Amino acid sequence: MTTTESRSAKLTASRIVFLVVAAAAPIAAMVGLAPLQYAMGNGAGTPATYVIAGAVLLCFGVGYAAMSRHITNTGGFYTFITRGLSRIAGVPSALVAVIAYSAVGLQLAGGFGYFVSNAIEQFTGISTPWFLWTVAGALAAGVLSYRSVDLSAKVLGVLMALEIGVLMIIDVVIVGHKGVHALPEASFHPHVVFGAGFSVSILIAFSTFIGFESAALYGEESRTPARTVPRAVYASLLVIMVFYTLTSWIGVGAAGADNIGSIAGQELGNYFPGLAVQYIGNWFSDAMTVLICTSLFASLLAILNASSRYLYSLGREQVLPQPLGRLHPRFGSPARAAVVVTAINVVVPALFYAARQDPYLTLVASMTGLGAVGIIALQATAAAAVIGYFLWHPAGHWWKTFAAPAIGLLGLITAEVLVVKNFSLLTGTHSAVINNLPWLYVIGIVAGLAYAWWLRSNRPGVYTALASDDHVRSDAGPIDLDTDEVSGTPEVAPQPEG
Repeated sequence: MTTTESRSAKLTASRIVFLVVAAAAPIAAMVGLAPLQYAMGNGAGTPATYVIAGAVLLCFGVGYAAMSRHITNTGGFYTFITRGLSRIAGVPSALVAVIAYSAVGLQLAGGFGYFVSNAIEQFTGISTPWFLWTVAGALAAGVLSYRSVDLSAKVLGVLMALEIGVLMIIDVVIVGHKGVHALPEASFHPHVVFGAGFSVSILIAFSTFIGFESAALYGEESRTPARTVPRAVYASLLVIMVFYTLTSWIGVGAAGADNIGSIAGQELGNYFPGLAVQYIGNWFSDAMTVLICTSLFASLLAILNASSRYLYSLGREQVLPQPLGRLHPRFGSPARAAVVVTAINVVVPALFYAARQDPYLTLVASMTGLGAVGIIALQATAAAAVIGYFLWHPAGHWWKTFAAPAIGLLGLITAEVLVVKNFSLLTGTHSAVINNLPWLYVIGIVAGLAYAWWLRSNRPGVYTALASDDHVRSDAGPIDLDTDEVSGTPEVAPQPEG
């Protein structure tokens, strides 16, 4: 019995969508980030930036989904990059992924503690330490991740439905009051979209999609992964893009295209709760406050599940310590990896708390930027890997495996340049320590390259087995890109040398 065969294949496409969309934290993204785009970005043109970012990521997603039909492995980006480019490229990408997903998890753990503390003070007048709630959230997410991923998916499905439902209610009520004026044409006029602040707005838009790529991590735990994962990739991207575009567009219409910048600049994070008060009532704004907290918890749980699967995959292949690559005998979950990720989400915030640092201005801000830099870089590299993989594969298709990922690659490289160039805007600070954090990736890449060369010379057996098909389930044959039918035996493309 292989490692993979001992895992329970319970996940359907819809449950993977819950895991993926929850990672994007829709209500937190809209309430916390869209007003920044209105105020500091291109204002009324904000909705168009979600369409542009979504279109670029859909092009990437076409190739990503095509490759996921042929590769069923918990390694995600690491596996795709190794199989599409080389083992030498794969090991550094693994360390970049560990840093990036750890950063996103820390951002969410800190944000959860901060917003829960504020919510309790708002409702009761009692001040509680943010770190207390960060620990509570991290431990609760850790317990759920320790158990079956199916349980996490069910919890996330409920939380995701609630948070999307609340914002959709606001959308419907505003459209009911304002009619067609709630959807101003100006939001898609080129001179508005590409006007002053476009670069700020587009980099924020790209950052809000982070997490959709984690669908491939659940292939080994899904039913018929050759079908399930691609469907989950497309569905997640479309849900996120349509929801963000529509809600941000109605948000513009509520204030008016000419006034949105100044009004959002005054209100910022209170803009959407203010709309709830104006159009529905105080009680609905209070419900939004609670759901922002549950949204952050849902995202934390989703990212913890993704992070633990990265560590599990890398432990299984001995890139990281081998004990991380063992499954829980009862739950079939990467339990040891989940414990490590949970510990990181407790220990690092503890250091910030002990140093009396503001959680939002330091922990959340720094990890937001650090995570965005790493994951967008991984997306771009994975787009190149898709092209590289299908150069060797008989199932290559001019659009699905070459043109679409090439367009995605160009768009993602542009996004990465914007993120790095405007990193201090993304973090919201001028701290030299925080704004130099991306150098951690350079250290990780150098260390990964050195380790890959060491494995090649000293442990050739381990090196050759990196991202191999040893863990692919026997029932997960690939789908032909033209017929969309599952073949009986997994095909293996020749792997690039190195």
